[in-house]
Amino acid sequence: MPDKYLQSLLGQNEQILLVTRQHWLLLLRAIGLEAAVVILLVVVISVIAPAFPPIVAAYILLALPLGRLVYDYMGWWNRKFVVTTRRVVQVSGVVNKNVIDSSLEKVNDVKMEQSFFGRLFEYGDVEILTASELAVNRFEWIADPIRFKTAMLNAKERWVAAGPEATT
Repeated sequence: MPDKYLQSLLGQNEQILLVTRQHWLLLLRAIGLEAAVVILLVVVISVIAPAFPPIVAAYILLALPLGRLVYDYMGWWNRKFVVTTRRVVQVSGVVNKNVIDSSLEKVNDVKMEQSFFGRLFEYGDVEILTASELAVNRFEWIADPIRFKTAMLNAKERWVAAGPEATT
């Protein structure tokens, strides 16, 4: 079930068709870097300061990367890409929320890019070209971009077939 905040963004008779996030590999990449920093710092401290117990230093140094890990996870968890019956929505932020909407009627083109590894692990970038002033909404590292693109195009087709008066 979608979260309460996401539900509060919906208009009358608007329904959520798909909710997805950025691929978990993006989170793993950030965590891997933080783990490497911890290991490097523990090694450096144990070589430079043999009198200082490395285990104490490791615990002290672990606090920063672990805090960053929680921050990265919360940011990843709260960044959602949503297809509804009327629009495409990008929601991000843990405390302060940032919401970007693209109305399905304004979507002109959709561009999807997947690298070799993106196809292998099912992630990619989706660009939504709209008639609005911003012109492009880019969703990077999105999980299963083909499903996202298909859901969005199917929703637009249903919206066009029903006509704008059906959603008011």
